[in-house]
Amino acid sequence: MKPEFPAPPPPRPDVFCRAGLLLLIAAAGSLISSPMKAEPAGAILSGPAAPPNVLARRGGDRSYRPGLDPRRAFDDWKAGIKARIGLDFGIEYNAIGYVATDSLGDDGAASGVFRIPGVWSLVNRDGPNTGRLSFTVGHRHAYSDVAPSAFGDELGYIGVLNTSFNDQGWRVTHLYWDQHFAEDRAVAYVGWLDTTDFVDVYALASAWTGFANLVFENGSGAIGGLPDGALGAMVGGFLSDRIYAVASITDANGDPTDIGGGFDTFFNDFETLKTFEIGWTAGPKQLFTDNIHLTVWQIDERDATGASDGAGIAGSLSHVIDGSWMPFLRGAWAHDGGTLYEASVSVGLGYSRNPGRDVLGIGLNWSRPNRDTFGADLDDQYTLELFQRWQVTEGLQMTPSLQIIKDPALNPDRDLIAVFGLRVRAEL
Repeated sequence: MKPEFPAPPPPRPDVFCRAGLLLLIAAAGSLISSPMKAEPAGAILSGPAAPPNVLARRGGDRSYRPGLDPRRAFDDWKAGIKARIGLDFGIEYNAIGYVATDSLGDDGAASGVFRIPGVWSLVNRDGPNTGRLSFTVGHRHAYSDVAPSAFGDELGYIGVLNTSFNDQGWRVTHLYWDQHFAEDRAVAYVGWLDTTDFVDVYALASAWTGFANLVFENGSGAIGGLPDGALGAMVGGFLSDRIYAVASITDANGDPTDIGGGFDTFFNDFETLKTFEIGWTAGPKQLFTDNIHLTVWQIDERDATGASDGAGIAGSLSHVIDGSWMPFLRGAWAHDGGTLYEASVSVGLGYSRNPGRDVLGIGLNWSRPNRDTFGADLDDQYTLELFQRWQVTEGLQMTPSLQIIKDPALNPDRDLIAVFGLRVRAEL
């Protein structure tokens, strides 16, 4: 029997727009001179968008303006809740807009995302081998007729200019039990998982704070599925001080807007994505910066979408130089599986004088569209993305960006299209 969840009232996008604007104003009002802080690790073997790591970046010592500071009262209130019952959470609003120099249809797209990430430590709260419930619930809404996640179609581009800004409405990205064991050298997740937290991750693979285009994120566009809100399980750990391994199985038909239906699709259809990754890192705190890893995957045929089964491999190399420069080389290959690309290779560089705060990123990608997916032998594509993330205040980030697409495969009359973007992130 499927569990019943109370249906929320029909959302009004204008309400979320106003709420987001108020959060942006509150974050901007906290303009202060903050000490440089490196990003602390919140959970092993999980990427920057996992709830424990999102919240860990907001932890530690914070500076407040003299006198009344609304953030201080809010932080003190949250700290009291965490001390009493072990529940930590945050509130954030993200917005993004794009304008293209040329298009087959609409030449602009924009949307917003309201999210509440949280972690509730329930077992061994203050010791090793903690057990906790991690969650992220939110609402995604488009401001324009076309959401940024689908804007590539308007340009004739086979790809996703931004993976997270869509028009799905209410959704649950995370809702899983997170159990550390082996003296915190290993971890297991069971529940509704975002596979991009632990499959082919590196430091700049986050549509919230890093690169936006799929070619510079997990799987480079050549891993089938990668659901971001599906029933499944993951287990991983350090085999030595520098070698780690991660394995997972998730529902390939998972729908984050209908977690109740996930029981049916997982246990009855049982069409799944399986992954295994092994990697080397300079140490747990450098897991996603000084890293070499290899990921293999297999996905079943999906009856509901008609996508074929498939398999493939992905690899990544990144290394920090002089504490500020992080060059990276990434690539992936796929055989069928409904992927966008059958091959994809990216090279790029990240630079930060203030780790965890201001970041400059530039990446160049070559991709070959998957003939199994599109039914034709299409031209190769080239994508360049440049972004500069600024930490304007303690709780406000602004990230202007530029994406240049050469030879969009479904728009042969255009050799070059430029897409200008602006991303804003406010968090409490």
